[in-house]
Amino acid sequence: MNRVTVPAFTEVLEPRSPATISFGEVKTEAIRKAIHFLIALSPSMAAFHYKLTLALLMAGTLFYACMEYARLSGIRVPVITKATQMAARKRDDGRFVLGPVTLGFGALLALLFFPPPASTIAIYALAFGDGFASLVGKLYGYIRPPFMMGKSIEGSTACFIAVFASAFLVSHHNIEIALIAALIATIVEALPLEDYDNIAMPVSVGLIVRLLL
Repeated sequence: MNRVTVPAFTEVLEPRSPATISFGEVKTEAIRKAIHFLIALSPSMAAFHYKLTLALLMAGTLFYACMEYARLSGIRVPVITKATQMAARKRDDGRFVLGPVTLGFGALLALLFFPPPASTIAIYALAFGDGFASLVGKLYGYIRPPFMMGKSIEGSTACFIAVFASAFLVSHHNIEIALIAALIATIVEALPLEDYDNIAMPVSVGLIVRLLL
């Protein structure tokens, strides 16, 4: 009779010590997520001047893309080239750092397609949900089930809490909207989309919230 070996629980949930993360990795992620948090200003800016905010997002995204192409061509731009290099992950070595482009584009799509408060909840999900998920996942991401393809339970939990809290406040304490927005954001953040989650998250959250309102 053949024996069936059942994998131990610790083999299914791969423990990962934060001690294995270098200071450079934490610093890089902190810089990247500081940019994420800044995108949360766009709903307030749009409330003040909608068209100007759209123009600034488009201009900023285009300017960054031009600077990235210049960097890859060997042209160094003071301050900007250094800032881009500081925010680049190891996987971005020798490649176009796409994150800021998809970040600006995601916020732009949310403002274009969804009226407040759906656009605000969508952009806050992008800023705080994805931002805290990455930071918490890097620092405290012990539990990484295989089905999450490298993402951690701790990071996903942080995403859910951040989106729920922001959506709850923006929706004037609507628990249903906050729960659904948080669930959608957490699912999207857990997918292996790399930098494209910056587009998928605000669009999916904004669409669901818009349908619920």
